[in-house]
Amino acid sequence: MTLHLFGNILTSYGTAANNRGENDGNITTLQKILWKNEVHTTVSAEAIRWALRYYWQVSGNGCEVNRRWNDQTNDNEWQAPNFDPERYIDDDVLGFMRAEGAKVDASDENSSRKKGEKLPKGTTTARRGVLEVTRAVSTRPYSGDVTFNAKSGQKGSTSLYGTEVHATRYQYGFAMTPARLHRQDRVIEVLNGLVSLGEVAGNHSRFLYDFSPDSIVLRWTHDFSPRLLYCFEENSDGEISMPDLVRRVQVGDIDPQELWLAGAAAETEDGEKLAQLGAHVSPGIKSTVNQLISLIRQQISCEEAA
Repeated sequence: MTLHLFGNILTSYGTAANNRGENDGNITTLQKILWKNEVHTTVSAEAIRWALRYYWQVSGNGCEVNRRWNDQTNDNEWQAPNFDPERYIDDDVLGFMRAEGAKVDASDENSSRKKGEKLPKGTTTARRGVLEVTRAVSTRPYSGDVTFNAKSGQKGSTSLYGTEVHATRYQYGFAMTPARLHRQDRVIEVLNGLVSLGEVAGNHSRFLYDFSPDSIVLRWTHDFSPRLLYCFEENSDGEISMPDLVRRVQVGDIDPQELWLAGAAAETEDGEKLAQLGAHVSPGIKSTVNQLISLIRQQISCEEAA
């Protein structure tokens, strides 16, 4: 049976705010959604994927990326426009798509066509991403905090501007099936990257916010469904709990031996409950992830040898 890796990540508490973009507006905004009947801020899956690709580019772990970020030109540089998932980890893990219009000569456009004759079609080169990432959602509702600032130097109509700021944690989930990769061992570099994200980026904006896990839940399983996305809850005192995750283990929907819980959540009441139920629970994130990586590497090697 095929093995799947699912995870849910909770960041540390921090202040989220976008840098001012290249626009004429006076307010630098955060993305928002209505979550459980309250307004929460959110970070897109694209921003997290950008950060993961950038980590592979600069980490020095030997990962080749096709779409490299150039800080000097503030733009992407393609190494292989036709894509190569065998060579480039981002083509393999994150997928790609290039759509091209049909090649039609001017003479073809002007010439009369017979009734029922079909027009030439364009082509699409695509690979669906193996790694799927949810939006990151704040654990606390957005209360509307805005800071007011002024740019230095010569003043103009947009010299005074406001920046939306949100003091919160974020949580997001991910899923992938290593068997769909050209190289299954790349799931290890995905894990290494997700536990090491330093910042995220979307469009022109990025802010320094530690997106590495303060707590993480991982599930290595034959089950096709994650059953643990957005499992962290935070109360008004900042205490973290995982009531729905505990419930799913208690009723048998999740095998506790498939769960790996690490970080600050391991030392909570729910963390202790999961440990008693048989889950792998430890306060050390890197050590826990390394233990799971050893298991994944062993089982992948067995599958490839079979």
